[in-house]
Amino acid sequence: MGFESFGWVSYAGQSRVGQFIDYLKDGKICATKCQECGALQFPPRAHCVRCLSTNFSWSNLSGNCALMTYTKVDAAPAAFKDQAPYMLGLAELVEGPKIFAWIDKAVNENRIALGMKMRVKPKRLSNGNWSYALTEPEHATA
Repeated sequence: MGFESFGWVSYAGQSRVGQFIDYLKDGKICATKCQECGALQFPPRAHCVRCLSTNFSWSNLSGNCALMTYTKVDAAPAAFKDQAPYMLGLAELVEGPKIFAWIDKAVNENRIALGMKMRVKPKRLSNGNWSYALTEPEHATA
């Protein structure tokens, strides 16, 4: 299985990182770790962005992160018009990589703020595919 089961519209081709979907289905957020230079990459890559190695291992991530910036999309591209309006965020995982993801609709828009503690979680989409989303940590109050 490859990236045909990922997201609303998949622009990623079949690659060595097809196992990523299986991890999402198991409730795990995983990154690839380059065995040559140690770079941790999320989403997983087929080649290291630092040294171009293809020698990777899988690394479980905590999912804990802090929101760096966000935006609300009201006028969505055609492929995402059924999801609009929606929020997108850029967050930094405690392990280091940055993640660009949907902000789950369960997060109250009025609570979203720069520096907000968030959590990346696997998400099953209404079309049956898998992705990941930024959510509030379980202990947050509404």
